[in-house]
Amino acid sequence: MIMGFDGADLSVRLRTMLATFQPGGVILFKRNIADAAQTYHLLRQIEKTSSTPLFRCVDMEGGIVDRFRDVIAPIPSAYDLARTGSVKLFRKHGELIGRQLRALGFNTDFAPCVDLRLPESVAVMGQRTVSSDPRETVRCAREFLAGLIRAQILGCGKHFPGLGGANLDSHRALPSVRRTWKQVWDQDLFPYCQLRRDFPFVMVAHVSYPRITRDQAPASLSKKWITAVLREKIGYKGLVISDDLDMDGVLNSVPIEEAAVQTLKAGSDMFLVCQKEENGWRAFEAVLQHAERFKPFAASIAAKAKRVSAFKAGSGPVRAKFSAVPNQSKVEALRVRVWEFSEAVRLSTPANDTATAAIAESIGELAR
Repeated sequence: MIMGFDGADLSVRLRTMLATFQPGGVILFKRNIADAAQTYHLLRQIEKTSSTPLFRCVDMEGGIVDRFRDVIAPIPSAYDLARTGSVKLFRKHGELIGRQLRALGFNTDFAPCVDLRLPESVAVMGQRTVSSDPRETVRCAREFLAGLIRAQILGCGKHFPGLGGANLDSHRALPSVRRTWKQVWDQDLFPYCQLRRDFPFVMVAHVSYPRITRDQAPASLSKKWITAVLREKIGYKGLVISDDLDMDGVLNSVPIEEAAVQTLKAGSDMFLVCQKEENGWRAFEAVLQHAERFKPFAASIAAKAKRVSAFKAGSGPVRAKFSAVPNQSKVEALRVRVWEFSEAVRLSTPANDTATAAIAESIGELAR
């Protein structure tokens, strides 16, 4: 499990959760981030509670998914960069985001999105996607990942098998995509095929493809999608993690206890529970009880734990030491670099594109 939690300090409650769950990692949200130094100290304290290195995670894409906008400065979105026509800016984007993560104590960024920018999903995904062209999406994602690597940060391809054709937000409902296997294989899955050796993680979405699976099961709980397609057909060998099991896109189908067990049975190595601490406890206890009752499941959990441990042992970003505490001068230097980068993006954007993008973003905000 990679777990979310409430609060901005290492409370007794959080210590209990960490000691009991022994999670593979933690994920922070805006509710956990007050300032740079506080975030750094919180992550360092959390790391000290674990006998093995943790994935210290955040969703940091830029634009509307920017956890540091109030701590450092707002950074442009992926689509802001795409409008410039400069793929090279994506490497700078990844490196600058990575430098922020590393300074605050993180080692994992759940980015980039490689969902296609299709008409069905623009109102939902907004500026998180870059292009309807899967090849252009791959070029941009590869550069972003290279930038993260320069900063010693792990990236993650999401949201497998693709939210490009989804017109609903999986935080609130389960999208049902009517695309055919040929469309999905040629387009939505193209980034995963091309970047299968580049993604440290792949995150599996709460989305159904009834024309392909003949049911409404979320991909995050589907052995066909995770094992048959991602692992066997595509040949992905990195870590597979479900999207947050605390989202209505999956909870409208099954309770969280069943979701936690099913995603592991389907082939996920780990799962996210990000929002309600109560649901973290419920998911943990469900997996533990199922492992106690069924030996094959227990054996598979042991194998997944071994796989995750081996990944961590071989991962430079996970093994890297914490940097120095981010003092005010360090934060100000990052703020200046973000501002300079944002200006470079603005000045590289065709003038007639700016108004169009602002309107599109306003529509996206209304949809959310």
